[in-house]
Amino acid sequence: MTRYIFITGGVVSSLGKGLASAALGALLQARGYRVRLCKLDPYLNVDPGTMSPFQHGEVYVTDDGAETDLDLGHYERFTGVPAKGTDNTTTGRIYTSVLQKERKGDYLGATIQVIPHITNEIKDFIREKDGTAEFVLCEIGGTVGDIESLPFLEAIRQFGNEVGHARALFIHVTLLPYIPAAGELKTKPTQHSVKELMSAGIRPDILLCRADRAIDEDERAKIALFCNIDRKKVIPAVDVSSIYEVPLTYHREGLDQQVMESFGIKDLPSLDLSIWDNIVHNIKAPEGEVTIAIVGKYTNLADSYKSLNEALAHGGIANKVRVSLKFIESQIFESEDPEAHLRGVNGILVPGGFGERGAEGKIRAARYAREKKIPYFGICFGMQMAVIEVARNLCGIKGANSTEFGTCDDAVIGLMTEWVKGNQKESRSAKGDLGGTMRLGSYPAALAPGSKVSEAYGSKMIKERHRHRYEVNINYRAKLENAGLIFSGLSPDGNLPEIVEMKDHPWFIGVQFHPELKSKPFEPHPLFVSFIEAAVKQGRMV
Repeated sequence: MTRYIFITGGVVSSLGKGLASAALGALLQARGYRVRLCKLDPYLNVDPGTMSPFQHGEVYVTDDGAETDLDLGHYERFTGVPAKGTDNTTTGRIYTSVLQKERKGDYLGATIQVIPHITNEIKDFIREKDGTAEFVLCEIGGTVGDIESLPFLEAIRQFGNEVGHARALFIHVTLLPYIPAAGELKTKPTQHSVKELMSAGIRPDILLCRADRAIDEDERAKIALFCNIDRKKVIPAVDVSSIYEVPLTYHREGLDQQVMESFGIKDLPSLDLSIWDNIVHNIKAPEGEVTIAIVGKYTNLADSYKSLNEALAHGGIANKVRVSLKFIESQIFESEDPEAHLRGVNGILVPGGFGERGAEGKIRAARYAREKKIPYFGICFGMQMAVIEVARNLCGIKGANSTEFGTCDDAVIGLMTEWVKGNQKESRSAKGDLGGTMRLGSYPAALAPGSKVSEAYGSKMIKERHRHRYEVNINYRAKLENAGLIFSGLSPDGNLPEIVEMKDHPWFIGVQFHPELKSKPFEPHPLFVSFIEAAVKQGRMV
């Protein structure tokens, strides 16, 4: 029997509903249960694929090629359960589906309304998970009280009534702000948030109260009294130094036990949290530290590189070192010497991105890493900029560039119009839609024997997740390899360069895919482990 846990949020956005969902999923897993996590997003976009990273943060890509909310990355990192495209939906997608059905006549002439047609579509999205896991955790995006969230709240209210209280549980995440002038945490915002949720017909079973300091018993009792809830079900969610402490702190506060009791599960399965104890130990007791410069285009918002930041931390955990990140806006290098900003770093990472802004700065960062023998990791766009740098400065192809920026004399990076996925041929057009038209999802690559990447992976074949429109032009392979840039990973048909690495360099690797999307604290991605290992060695040489 599948049980459903719905996680809502109140007071303010960015309270960490996704992290709370992921941590609870990890706790249920630690008790031996199978879990699945999904998210309902209230924005009108069909998916976040065309949204600016400054507004939405990173776009998380699944194996099956869906562009999804970044919270699905939390779900995977904490549970190891591969996310699917069907684990994330939006208002835009729900309405699109309903309107397509209406055009086909599926509703037999009925007047289409939010209730029941939109809410039924939302419930169908949730119900599709039935039987796939013992617990389905469903996060509702946005903040209770937002007009956009109302159809989703109504849908989960109906769903809870339909499956019964024995199978549906509502957790509400709120904020207890600290007012310095008063010298105390304030419970009133939580009270108002619960009142707002109850006005939508949902009475929360458990409150998860975010705070930057301990919540004393009097405050918990006050919340319980005014919110009509058992005091044991008012769970403190106090800030911690690492997100990987969250499962441990939630367990200490009794969250998983209260979930079990709410579902009437009396004989609690044994719990094994040793994996999280080990992770937190390695984070809190590192044997050294390295500094990695991230030269990117969206450095003003940390969530733009959420999976990347975490994957670097995972590489640090594996090497028992703390990874300090130095974010640098790539445009700076178009007018300033990289030396002033990159001197003393142990590694340079140039992440993915779109568009011409900041591209020349990324090219200069790649050149600095190559010439100074500093470990360099180019991901997607970062790989492409490294290829352009080598083509210009080692191959003498002065006009080398990408057609993403316009026409150019030597398109070492160009738009790939056709490729093979599985047994199907897929295609794209330069004038087509932007949303959902990239090379998306998991693709295989063959690794060159004896290469750094084959050593890191310990394998000849790999599968990694992609999200891009432009590819390295295979026709320039001979010139680039003669200059020392080896094509160490190719698509199985040999047409698409997947990985390049520099000969006679301590660690200079560019990948067309996004390895950060598959990294987990208990299973760090091999390339990030290898990159941080190289950074540690570089630090010892300085």
